[in-house]
Amino acid sequence: MKTTIYDISEKAGVSIATVSRVLNGSSKVKPKTKQKVLDAIQEFGYTPNAFARGLGLNSMNTIGLMCADSSDLYLAKAIYYIEQNLRQNGYNSILCCTGYDLERKKSAMDLLMSKRVDSIVMIGSSFLEASDADNDYIRHAADQVPVMLLNADFDYPNVYCTLCDDAKGMANATNYLIQTGAKDILYLYNSNTYSNMKKLTGHQTALLQAGLKVRDTHHAKYPGQREDLEAIALFLEQFVEEKSVTFDAILTSDDTLAIGAFKYCKRKGLRVPEDISIIGYNNSLIARCSEPELTSVDSRLETLCNQLSKTLIHVLEGDEMPQKTIFSGDLIKRQSTKA
Repeated sequence: MKTTIYDISEKAGVSIATVSRVLNGSSKVKPKTKQKVLDAIQEFGYTPNAFARGLGLNSMNTIGLMCADSSDLYLAKAIYYIEQNLRQNGYNSILCCTGYDLERKKSAMDLLMSKRVDSIVMIGSSFLEASDADNDYIRHAADQVPVMLLNADFDYPNVYCTLCDDAKGMANATNYLIQTGAKDILYLYNSNTYSNMKKLTGHQTALLQAGLKVRDTHHAKYPGQREDLEAIALFLEQFVEEKSVTFDAILTSDDTLAIGAFKYCKRKGLRVPEDISIIGYNNSLIARCSEPELTSVDSRLETLCNQLSKTLIHVLEGDEMPQKTIFSGDLIKRQSTKA
């Protein structure tokens, strides 16, 4: 079995952060403690994939980025923010666009690890699988290098999560619709990612707390591509007809779906917000390009990416950092909802 940083930590009787400090040549470690770590490294014959600069092991100063779909507005912006932060701190990056298939994710992870990257950054919650065993590929990577997750929560040593409280953000959006008179809210989402399931939970919790029923007939899962706005409108039209659904508001898991909902309303002669209120999620550029402008939950993407980058740099320097940092989203009220 391959030796990991945890084996060194356990053998030396110190924390993982202390091991990383020694490997990074930090002056913060007492000589006696440092010697314990070096003795453990020698005993195991351990050659780390990262934290290697202090031992002259030719760290590449390179971070591996994994993204399911770089054409997605949210993910593309996240890549930009993270790459800029890394560059400013002297790190290069290698980007792998994996798609959503598990085997392709594993292959991309293997490729990045073969390049001896100093860390892996997984951008977006789609990298967490519903089956816990399917997440072993994340665990295997974290046994060698720090793994950073953006907007996902995964409890494992050497995995650091930076995320928005999507459940709270969606609950706030639901409460606002209820406060402004909505009684029948149609919830539109497109996948069962960790983030989307948290949003759905937040929505349902807010309904129950307001004394409203949670109805499956009012949960519409769109199976197509988000950039196909006409397909979203057509899906809504067919869903409403098949389910005989009546509603006075549409709440969506991202802004693109909300624009598709705008198109549905236009096809049906419904006025926004007079007849139907609409709220999106992520507060992307398109929220301000629609007419009327879209009320949306700001998931504070730039703040998340800045914090993730800060955590990563400190971890690589051997500092103790929190393994989970959570931010709250902000509801940005515009003209697609009633005052």
